[in-house]
Amino acid sequence: MDSTTAPLSIGTPGVPWGPEERRAWRAAQLKRRSYADDVLAVVERLASTFEVLTYGRLDYGADGTYPLVALKSRAWSDTLPVAMVTGGVHGYETSGVHGALRFAERDAGSFVGRLNLLIAPCVSPWAYERIHRWNPDAVDPNRSFKPDGAALEATLLMAAVAPWRGRFLAHVDLHETTDSDETVFRPALAARDGKPFEPGEIPDGFYLVDDAENRQPGFHEAIIDAVSRVTHIAPPDARGCLIGEPVLSPGVIQYAVRSLGLCAGLTGARFTTTTEVYPDSPRTTPAQCNEAQATAVRAGFEYALRPAA
Repeated sequence: MDSTTAPLSIGTPGVPWGPEERRAWRAAQLKRRSYADDVLAVVERLASTFEVLTYGRLDYGADGTYPLVALKSRAWSDTLPVAMVTGGVHGYETSGVHGALRFAERDAGSFVGRLNLLIAPCVSPWAYERIHRWNPDAVDPNRSFKPDGAALEATLLMAAVAPWRGRFLAHVDLHETTDSDETVFRPALAARDGKPFEPGEIPDGFYLVDDAENRQPGFHEAIIDAVSRVTHIAPPDARGCLIGEPVLSPGVIQYAVRSLGLCAGLTGARFTTTTEVYPDSPRTTPAQCNEAQATAVRAGFEYALRPAA
């Protein structure tokens, strides 16, 4: 089965999937790239400058076993605040993974002695390999960062960062909005939940999601300003919205991230955001998308460290 059509052919329209339908969906998901080659090999190369934390292991049977890794500052100091980068919460969102690694490899050194860094570049490795949004149980990890969350990917990361909660200054969670959201992932969600699919509109450009319960306008404006020199910022649609949400300032919308179980609510940091890059735009390239993600992290952390921030 083609992964672009399989979800709509599984089960009975209007009826939520049960275990049999979820197994059929999983069987249709084929490995298309290598977490070991693309992520673990880079992490190993960075082990000379970071401490590598293996914070969990996912055993997905015949699909493989995946060590979950994070990079931690070697010059860790209990006198410094902590800042976090997460990528690949949705495994198909490629620039989130490679943007996090780009920041670690190129930019992290400028924060030595200023911030303790934790970088989890690929939270969902099974989904990374299959270029999908969900984990093997057809669960969205980015709705699972809460006590009753159903994704082990989220549960293990929550446990890993728990010792530092209360010390986080900033957290940037790296995502993409792709054309496949409309052709694959949102139709799959509708089929899984037994609901009709209602088409939406994909924003053309980069945008950010602020926390509705902890808005930080200056932080978001600083990131948008820096990223606008790398790739274009998404304009609002005819209703003044992006993905159905009102635009608060250029390229910025908001969600209640903690109540939704989003990764951006993981750390309880003062400054948090979710980035969204549009890699399918004819106005950008994969390299620019990776650069936009790394730039967003760097700009966000620099702003958070300002004395007046």
